[in-house]
Amino acid sequence: MDICHAHNLAQPLDLPTPYGIRVSIRSTDTFARLIGNTWERHHWFGTRQERDKALADMASEHLYSRSGDRPTLKFEAVEQKP
Repeated sequence: MDICHAHNLAQPLDLPTPYGIRVSIRSTDTFARLIGNTWERHHWFGTRQERDKALADMASEHLYSRSGDRPTLKFEAVEQKP
């Protein structure tokens, strides 16, 4: 697919992104009834350091979380096989 305004990209699309984060939902989350227990989303990064920084940020407690809130998303580091 062609990019209409490539000058607006935050980073080039043709760079390799072998390091990722798999985000999935716990089966105990009631939202899983709507989207299914097998839902997952991947975020890809060019370096392990970028991935690890994003993983720490995503998995940290949200600034506005109420005390006692428990996260229902699971985050795990993954790598694409060459």
